Amino acid sequence: MKNCSQIMGIPVPKITMEDTVHIIDQVITENKAELFHVVTLNPEITMSCQQELLLRTIIDEAGHLTADGAGIVMVSRLKGNPLPERVTGCDLLFRLLETGDRKEWSFYLLGANEMTSKMATEVISKRYPNVSVLGRQHGFFDQKDEAQIVDEIATLSPDVLVVALGAPKAEFWIHKFKNELNVRVAIGVGGSLDIIAGTVKRAPVIWQKLNVEWLYRLINQPSRWRRQLILPRFVMKALLFKENN
Repeated sequence: MKNCSQIMGIPVPKITMEDTVHIIDQVITENKAELFHVVTLNPEITMSCQQELLLRTIIDEAGHLTADGAGIVMVSRLKGNPLPERVTGCDLLFRLLETGDRKEWSFYLLGANEMTSKMATEVISKRYPNVSVLGRQHGFFDQKDEAQIVDEIATLSPDVLVVALGAPKAEFWIHKFKNELNVRVAIGVGGSLDIIAGTVKRAPVIWQKLNVEWLYRLINQPSRWRRQLILPRFVMKALLFKENN
């Protein structure tokens, strides 16, 4: 596709942050019944798609994909079909809250632990007074509680469902209940609620601009080293992958 960059067989739209916010704004304004699933694509999800057929189906059926990981953008550039920029779940969530504050959007927060969920809700209420957080639920719930949670979300019918269950668990969860949630937009945001709540410090802007936010997280959370091993593997596999352009 002309307006996409192929990353291991996945067509990633050449879309900026501004474009993405505009698309989501339109979806909320049109108030369609069908849920609009935004997937923030990172190397971990991309690699998992090669074995997980359901995950690949979820990606293919998503309303919109963004290039979350620096590795995604780097590979697109090395392959000569560059994506314009990273559009991370965290940055996108902040932009949606800013836009939502102007347009009086409603949100539901699902995920993180109880303390983080409560603190994030309080911060959002203070920082974005015109945003309505209609409800929240921590991410450590039992499967038997899912029906009640889905029913609560459907009854509240928020404009944006923020799912902070980690990737790809958030993607599976949204897909599983997409026909029952009664929301306009659903997006997986990783650990973004921790950043909003202040329980986890985000990398300084200079690290973000240099696309080494992953290194900052690794330095501050050494336990992530096993997870970060996927990055060099992803780059090598993605560069050798024969795309069907």
